[in-house]
Amino acid sequence: MNRGIWYAIGAYVAWGLLPVYWKWLQHVPALELITHRVLWSFVTLSIVLAFLRWRKAFRPVTLTPQIWRVYFLAALLIGINWLIYVWAVNAGFIIETSLGYFINPLFSVLMGVILFRERLRPWQWAPIGLAALGVVYLTLAYGALPWIALTLTFSFGSYGLVKKTAPLNSLSGLTLETGILFLPALGYLLFSEANGQAAFLHTGILADLLLVGAGLITSVPLLLFASATRRIPLSLVGILQYIAPTLQFLLGVFVYHEPFTLTQLGGYVIVWIALGLFAVEGFAAHRAQAAAPIAE
Repeated sequence: MNRGIWYAIGAYVAWGLLPVYWKWLQHVPALELITHRVLWSFVTLSIVLAFLRWRKAFRPVTLTPQIWRVYFLAALLIGINWLIYVWAVNAGFIIETSLGYFINPLFSVLMGVILFRERLRPWQWAPIGLAALGVVYLTLAYGALPWIALTLTFSFGSYGLVKKTAPLNSLSGLTLETGILFLPALGYLLFSEANGQAAFLHTGILADLLLVGAGLITSVPLLLFASATRRIPLSLVGILQYIAPTLQFLLGVFVYHEPFTLTQLGGYVIVWIALGLFAVEGFAAHRAQAAAPIAE
């Protein structure tokens, strides 16, 4: 099997199992968890960049105001996404977080149409309509909007759109984003320590190691993903991305036993059908495009 496929599978399995990691730190407030994730991610990524000797290519472009604006927005969006995700996982909403990442690819396609005037093929509209129907159904089933899923979809989907026009590669870009968040994160941690509210160095060596390890669990999947995208087609990456929310969903239902009714299942089935149509249509279009030159 292509090494790139294994890299992609590794990245998505790591992201899919991430709720287990955050559950081990359930006693730590979500905001403190995120500040540690930012802090140690920046340290880890900076070390990787230094090791790979990318600093000379990285420094000059970060000085332009336009680059800073792009990555400030990206940092804000990924910070919101991380915070909502970690809070939701430890508050018992893993299933709903999975819904957000199931819907995200369809949201990205729709935003491409609205913001970049990309044209959709006729059969691409069907899964988008079905996904919207699934959200409406779940809203009626919950009695309220599934705001966690929608916030994760909007924040991560918008983050992807910002990164679409960003000039830096994924590793350098994430280093800059975490660097932008580094000082606020460090300030919050120092404030918590001064007020006797910090968990770090006060709740045991295992918790301390896990907090420091937040940098690795952020960086390693990213490096695997970046390596995968250079080796295999993006269409295959798009199909494999459903590994992560599928694992999250299974963890929520079978490991953490979150409430999940047959009524809710109906809404998820609608979304899964939409994703199935989306994948089949994309595969068929790719095959047709590949066969076109031969037909001529």
